Amino acid sequence: MTTAETESKPSIDVRTIPPVERHPKIFGMLNALAAGGSLILINDHDPRPLHYQLEARHPGEFFWEYLEQGPDVWRVEIGRLEASGCECCCGSH
Repeated sequence: MTTAETESKPSIDVRTIPPVERHPKIFGMLNALAAGGSLILINDHDPRPLHYQLEARHPGEFFWEYLEQGPDVWRVEIGRLEASGCECCCGSH
C-alpha cells in the first residue's frame, strides 16, 4: 500500500488518548466501518492484545495488516471484510 493510499484512510493515533479510553474509541470506529472499509491505527507499542480482543468479539469480520512494526511506532491497517454470500433473508444458508 502506498503512503498516499494510507493517508486517505481514516486513522486513529492512540498515543494521544488515555489508555483506559483507547479500546472503546477504536471499537467505536471499527463498528462504524462499512464492509470493505478500513482505518489506520497508530500506536507506540505492538497492539497485539487489541488484535486478540477483535478476533474474540468479531471472528472473521476484520483483517489486520501491519504497515510498520516499531520499535517506536506501530501502524496497522484494520478493515471490515466484504460480506460473503447472498444479501437475502436466508443468512447465506
